[in-house]
Amino acid sequence: MGVTAGAVWGRVEQQDFRSRVRGTLLGAAVGDALGAPVHRLDLGAIQETHGVEGVVDLAPAYGRRGAVSHLTQLTLFSVDGLIRAQVRRDTGAWHPPTDLHRAYLRWFATQRDWGPDERRKDDGWLAREEWLYARRDPARSLLLGFGDDIMGTLDAPKSPGEAGPEAAARSAPFGLLVGWEPQLVVQLAVECAAQTHGHPVAYLAAGAYAAIVHGLARGESLDAAVQQTLALVAARPGHQPVSDALQHALGAVRQGMPTPVRVGELVGAATAEGLLAAAVYCALVSEDVRHGLCLAVNHDGPSAAAGALTGGLLGALHGETALPPAWLAELEGRPTLLELADDFAMEMTQGPALHGPAGSSPGWLARYPRG
Repeated sequence: MGVTAGAVWGRVEQQDFRSRVRGTLLGAAVGDALGAPVHRLDLGAIQETHGVEGVVDLAPAYGRRGAVSHLTQLTLFSVDGLIRAQVRRDTGAWHPPTDLHRAYLRWFATQRDWGPDERRKDDGWLAREEWLYARRDPARSLLLGFGDDIMGTLDAPKSPGEAGPEAAARSAPFGLLVGWEPQLVVQLAVECAAQTHGHPVAYLAAGAYAAIVHGLARGESLDAAVQQTLALVAARPGHQPVSDALQHALGAVRQGMPTPVRVGELVGAATAEGLLAAAVYCALVSEDVRHGLCLAVNHDGPSAAAGALTGGLLGALHGETALPPAWLAELEGRPTLLELADDFAMEMTQGPALHGPAGSSPGWLARYPRG
């Protein structure tokens, strides 16, 4: 696996890429924040609380408007792990799934500890962000998967019966590896998903989601990105439920005006392939980002996951400037999200100038230690 070495980026390309990285991370977080207040409510309860149109604006969750769930926390640690994997590549000890697993264990420490431990100097800057130590209803599969140092693999996955959407919802950053071949993006997302979600539906949905984001980040249309993803996953054992769900999403676009009922039909039993299908559908039929995200969170299924998945797609497709400014202004952790997004974009476009045989930036290695 690898990012194309020595790739030459023009200024316009760098700016477009940074906008898509920011858009992906902020979009996923905004979708998460929009859905978090109603995550476990059915449509009737949502409408009873928020009116007949359901959620159309940020509402309080976890004590404030714009709060994010564990899904955004883990997405941030996915980005952190990817940057540190690139930094560790200089050492010759390069195995991205292991580097991602270490990042996810740093997330687990935030759920166990009261706050950052200044004695752990190899944790990097993200693990010292105190707001990330808030416990935001992490799924049991995540606590089991990262509750010890043993890394789940495709041969020996953690929670082999777990088919939920949480692994897919942390997988957008893999799609931002635009210098990688698409099949390698899928493979990395699948391997990292198996660390907590061992059912093929869950880890293949994560791989498919990453592949769609990858196409969007490289400038493809959403429809083209989905079609390419269908071809990528078709060769993998157990792909049929995921492929069928994506085909169902494409077919639903032609069935009239989008409604919460139609989104709910796609969500189905709230397993990973249904949430992926709903996100693709909401992104395809959206008039703008606000419309797509409101559609994604008003149904009987897990609203935060649906919002996060949809927001990641819309952000990768349109870039950060398409996101609702009023929602971004209230988004919890926005400075951290922006800082991490820009670090990721810089690592992917200028990594060799930051660390490598010719010399390294001490500041960069303090932020993203090789340990």
